[in-house]
Amino acid sequence: MTTRPAKHSLTLHGHRTSVSLEPEFWEAFRSIAAETDTPLNALAAEIDAARRGEEGLASAIRVFCLNHYRGT
Repeated sequence: MTTRPAKHSLTLHGHRTSVSLEPEFWEAFRSIAAETDTPLNALAAEIDAARRGEEGLASAIRVFCLNHYRGT
């Protein structure tokens, strides 16, 4: 069962920011970073740079994790 989002700090382009994600998404995000041998902050920066329009960073991370496990 999904629990409430948890807030974590990330550093993007030298600036601290916080992102709230459900624990399952944090686990998936960390797993993808480890699997690709990419530091978590670097992976977050890549996702941040690819965002379009008004999409929030947390939403972008969720979609990134979903697409990763879907193979898209």
